[in-house]
Amino acid sequence: MIRPGTVTEAAGPLRVHPTNPRYFADPSGRAVYLTGSHTWENLQDGVIQGYTVAPQPFDYDGYLDLLEENGHNFIRLWRYELADHEPQPWARTGPGQAADGKPKFDLQRFHQPYFDRLRARVIEAGRRGIYVGVMLFEDWIFMVKREKFPLERHPFHRDNNVNGVYGDPNGDGWGIAIHTLEMPAVLEVQKAYVRKVIETVNDLDNVLFEICNEGMRHTRDWQYAMIDFVRRTQSALPQQHPVGMTSVHDMNPDCLASAADWSSLGTLGWARPDNECVTGPPVADGQKAVLMDTDHIGWDFFMNDAAFTRAWVWKSFTRGYGTLLMETLTDDPGWIAGRAAMGHTRRYADRMDLARTTPQPTLASTGYCLANPGPDGAELLVYLPAGGSVTVDLSGSPGQFQVEWFDPAEGAIKTGNAVVGGGRAVFDSPFDHDAVLYLKARD
Repeated sequence: MIRPGTVTEAAGPLRVHPTNPRYFADPSGRAVYLTGSHTWENLQDGVIQGYTVAPQPFDYDGYLDLLEENGHNFIRLWRYELADHEPQPWARTGPGQAADGKPKFDLQRFHQPYFDRLRARVIEAGRRGIYVGVMLFEDWIFMVKREKFPLERHPFHRDNNVNGVYGDPNGDGWGIAIHTLEMPAVLEVQKAYVRKVIETVNDLDNVLFEICNEGMRHTRDWQYAMIDFVRRTQSALPQQHPVGMTSVHDMNPDCLASAADWSSLGTLGWARPDNECVTGPPVADGQKAVLMDTDHIGWDFFMNDAAFTRAWVWKSFTRGYGTLLMETLTDDPGWIAGRAAMGHTRRYADRMDLARTTPQPTLASTGYCLANPGPDGAELLVYLPAGGSVTVDLSGSPGQFQVEWFDPAEGAIKTGNAVVGGGRAVFDSPFDHDAVLYLKARD
């Protein structure tokens, strides 16, 4: 187990790996697999979706301790736009009161404590070897949870700022235009804020950017423009950090077609335990780095099912994805199993020559195989969701292979007898549940 204080600082800035864009590369060129738990309140204070993750203020150090103990190396740092969540990027100077009874926002004046907290939390994560996806905007909860999070509490509502900015030009009460290119005055404020965020963390190595959590279809062109704006803004600064566009529902093709460096995919039927689809995630095709995130799949399905959550992590990893767990930081069995599984997959990622591996489901009868089949430096990692036996195609490498079995439920390793490649081989798991088989060619 990795203990707090024993990890090295996160090296960066990351870039998309030049030969295997499923992953990132650190400055040494080493491929980096990102994985970790994240939760709604890790930047701003405020209850999200009716769940209190921890007593306010949020125990950020305790949260990072939990990640360290489980060997995680990535978080999404959440940002909410409504005034319910504090601090906010803009100063509340008045004159006049906003809908919540506090002074109105001056959208031309930044609230420095917001940016100080942002910087401090990125620094502390980096000190513990954790990369941070800095979320710039949020769309989903604002669009879907309207009863609890109405437009009337957004800083861009005309009653909440002194600048005359109004994000609802058609007056329908939705404010969809806030995350579009429709209103120059809104865009001006948004870009000034984004520039301030970039300048605040540009010198830090462990930064990635995420334009908007789960932006719906109306946000596509706006997100594309923001990706370009982040790139242009960074181009005048010393460091260039990856920028991501994450998906919800039908936005997967738009995210993959975007100029973003990384993405997450939206709701996929294979991920739901009540769904008959058991084929697992599609194979990552390498268009860009994709961090498979339970937030975009249905996070609560994972809470109470340890075996399902553990299998989801291993299935995603062996098909070429990073893995992220949206959770409530409680002791529910799914969270415990998911945290451990992400740490276990990361340890294998660090042991393997990850830059040379690709998901190759046809090499294993279970369909879950991350492999460099050889003949030079061959290694294969195979997941057996139901345990039992697996047939592995080793015809690409005729040499001898070391055999290692890993128990993903208990974290134990068993060494098997060496085998000779050059053809197909059958392996019998020593465990009575799911299992992981690691094969590495001997020098």
